[in-house]
Amino acid sequence: MIMKSRSMPKELLLYNLLDKRMDLSNEHKQYYWNLKKGYEGELLFDSFTEKLDCHCLILNDLLLKVKNTTFQIDSILLTLRKIYLYEIKNFDGDYYFESDHFFKRPKVEVSNPLHQLSRTESLLRQLLLKIGFQLPIESYVMFINPHFTLYQAPLDQRMIFPTQINRHMENLNTLSTPLPDMHHKLARELIAHHITDSPYTQIPPYYYDEFNKGISCDQCGSFSIEVVKMTCICKTCGYKELLKRSIMRMVREFMLLFPEQKVTTNIIQDWCRIISSKKRIRWVLANNFKTVGTGKWTYYEPN
Repeated sequence: MIMKSRSMPKELLLYNLLDKRMDLSNEHKQYYWNLKKGYEGELLFDSFTEKLDCHCLILNDLLLKVKNTTFQIDSILLTLRKIYLYEIKNFDGDYYFESDHFFKRPKVEVSNPLHQLSRTESLLRQLLLKIGFQLPIESYVMFINPHFTLYQAPLDQRMIFPTQINRHMENLNTLSTPLPDMHHKLARELIAHHITDSPYTQIPPYYYDEFNKGISCDQCGSFSIEVVKMTCICKTCGYKELLKRSIMRMVREFMLLFPEQKVTTNIIQDWCRIISSKKRIRWVLANNFKTVGTGKWTYYEPN
């Protein structure tokens, strides 16, 4: 049973918009690529756990804090006798393990995920003790990408490789004892301790005037959009979308990028750039948001 589902992190949502509308530095492009790759790996892991038919509670994407230390958990499974903790890695290509270090071939050192796993396990154990629960923790680094290979892998480390995932899930499916209320209470406690705003985000500074304005295609991302009556048509891929839906997408983008700015007819017209009729924009805003003020001081807030 999934108690906490996974959603795209706000940081990745922002990077999606920044990458589409401005030129990112090479450093930020690499960071964005790593974010996307990590999230794709987590979704692949979810495709396995969603099929589990055992008695367990699944909590995904937890950001927790204990003793002024913040830590992130990709996924945990609460079972009757223990907690399974997973650090998910979407590495691809050839890696090797040497003297407690991880390297990508030919010889590029990467952070040892086992060290990260040990830190997360220790902090989770401290948090469990603080909130009054004691369950053993069995933790693993799960390498989810089928194109990953680790040479010289030690046999005594807590790692699950792509060829072992199905067998691991089959073993979990043998857990047939229903969970007591205590486990549901623990799941609710952990969710209550979840922090929504991560202190680790690395969003580059950005300004309104730097952005490419216009309506982007919801299918291919192109800005080659033509408005024909009440429809937006992409001249790149041919995708069609109702104008009101396109406007709402652009409003949501603007609000995510500039949460402190007031949403007005003028600013959304400038953001969309290709809609000549303010009346159409005003109608969409008035029918989907709360209207505040009158006349030229009118702006719109979420209901």
